[in-house]
Amino acid sequence: MRSTSADSGDTATPTRRRLIAASLVGSIGDGIYVPLTMLFVHSLTGLSLTAIGAGLTLAGLCALTVMPVVGVVIDRFGAKRVVIGSLLLRAAGFAAYPFADTYPTFLGVAVMVAVGMWASSPSQQALIGEIAQGAERDRLLAWDRSLRNGGMGAGSLAAAGLLALDGNTGFIAAAVALAVLFALAAALVSRIEAVRGAASGEYQGEERQREVKQQAGYRQVLADRPYLLLTAANFLIAFGYTTQAMALPVFLTRDVGLPDALAGAVFAVNTALVALLGVPFARVTLRGRRPRTAALGAVIFALSFAAFALLPQFVTGSGAMAAVLAVAVLYTIGELVHSGPAQSLSVQAAPDHLRGRYLSVYQLSWSLCRTIAPLLLGVLLEAGRWQLWGVLALIVLTGAAVLLRAGSALPAHATGESTAPDMRCAEAEATPAG
Repeated sequence: MRSTSADSGDTATPTRRRLIAASLVGSIGDGIYVPLTMLFVHSLTGLSLTAIGAGLTLAGLCALTVMPVVGVVIDRFGAKRVVIGSLLLRAAGFAAYPFADTYPTFLGVAVMVAVGMWASSPSQQALIGEIAQGAERDRLLAWDRSLRNGGMGAGSLAAAGLLALDGNTGFIAAAVALAVLFALAAALVSRIEAVRGAASGEYQGEERQREVKQQAGYRQVLADRPYLLLTAANFLIAFGYTTQAMALPVFLTRDVGLPDALAGAVFAVNTALVALLGVPFARVTLRGRRPRTAALGAVIFALSFAAFALLPQFVTGSGAMAAVLAVAVLYTIGELVHSGPAQSLSVQAAPDHLRGRYLSVYQLSWSLCRTIAPLLLGVLLEAGRWQLWGVLALIVLTGAAVLLRAGSALPAHATGESTAPDMRCAEAEATPAG
């Protein structure tokens, strides 16, 4: 059900601004924490790197088991409350890290942070799904995705500055900064007006109907074969995303011969381009059929992997960095072409009354990939120079084929066949979400 035009005019712009501001603040926190995870925990707890690695893996697995519950809570109580809860959970976890001086307390804090991290993505996307519909929903997803990349880059720069402080001072400062950032993000989300899906206002009369629909729960999700195919496709294509952070730096320094600092520049270029071009690319890629466009992005991924495989054989010396950056740009184009339509598919194809459950299942594709990727990529890196890229190209191309198969069975409003004119209209009428 759509809100009235008066309501939309009064609340839509402040709601968008608060949502985007909260996303930006939270992503700055991610940018501080993610690159420093092992060093951060090691410095604050004094535990061995082996123990920390095992603990973080265990925490991630525990967080995976909670995801089905997260979906139920989103559908029952609304995405806004889950977003706030996930942010506060992370704020509390980072505030507690300096006091986690035993292994059990470290595990407890690590689980808190992991649950907050894994729950944030489906609840954030569900919140956008509650706030907007159709083309406006796509625009908000694009802004959220773009500014999150910008925030990650800013956070990474802040992390580098914190590392310059003596001893553990920088890591303690990082813990305090992270707690403050996620608490601030939670405060921003709390100021968002009541949104679609909440049990208030115009939805009070429909509460019983929603409860009846929700009784199907995960049975309906698991019976939705096209959506499960969409999730499986994303699981395969997600390996293309994890490669950049986990395997590419090793490949560039070991096989191409780049210095460590220059290898890090590739990540910076990717982050900057996605932040700057995310919204313009979304305006173009969301005008066509989303499954085809997202599959094209996966094909571009595969082409970039083939180019990476050829680099050690054909590029040496002073031209290596230029060639690496050129391939990195090709890789980034694949990400830009795939990410917008794929994310919109996952949100638009989810029924309103079960959006939390659907998106929690979809999030499992990312979570499982990130859990499996370190082992798979490590084995492929040990196998040789080209095996990594050959297997990854095959994986993402398989994902593209599965995505096309899923797209043929998804409803028209999800694939974009019935919303392209609306997208152009929304671009002309709506103001920027920043």
